[in-house]
Amino acid sequence: MKALKAALFDLDGVVFDTERQYTMFWGAQCRKYHPGHPGLEYEIKGQTLSQIYERWWAGSLADARAEVTRSLNEFEAQMRFDYIAGFEMFIDDLRRNGVKTAVVTSSNQNKMQSVYRAHPEFYDIFDAILTSEDFAESKPSPDCYLRAAARFGVSPECCVVFEDSFNGLRAGRAAGMYVVGLATTNSAESIRGLSDCQIVDYKNMNNKNLNELWQAI
Repeated sequence: MKALKAALFDLDGVVFDTERQYTMFWGAQCRKYHPGHPGLEYEIKGQTLSQIYERWWAGSLADARAEVTRSLNEFEAQMRFDYIAGFEMFIDDLRRNGVKTAVVTSSNQNKMQSVYRAHPEFYDIFDAILTSEDFAESKPSPDCYLRAAARFGVSPECCVVFEDSFNGLRAGRAAGMYVVGLATTNSAESIRGLSDCQIVDYKNMNNKNLNELWQAI
């Protein structure tokens, strides 16, 4: 029987219930700078800040990056970082059963400092934390998840990815990993084609039933 060796988690909307907060922030920024592109805040989910700037705050808008960054830093410093329901018990169960765990996020180190202040225990509940500084290409490229697997020395088919955004789900798929879709940002129906199973939280998840789902593929 094959063995599940690593569980790889996106951050916002997967570990923390923060996506609605980010939708509000980026919705305001997109309406201000891109009033002719409604819904842009949803298109950029899962992308790094550098990628967002390169695509949407270029040319005549490049000078506005500093102001957006300042606003974002202030926003993240006062955000709530509440764990998705059931997450803490779930990840503890995974680690007690020998499954390696990692955060694989498009967030940068500046954002992570806010996370660490809110949750000093964060370092201790993951075996690795990969941020935007750790990979060359942003989601939907599989680069970030492949690097996480390599960090643990395991093959992609022995990994499970937990994602909520379309870009992140596509990254997990492209990496050749089993993908669990969190219906926290998008509906379960909308992410069904990009994920192997869909959940709304971790209340009914544990190492045993995750393995059963994974073994069934």
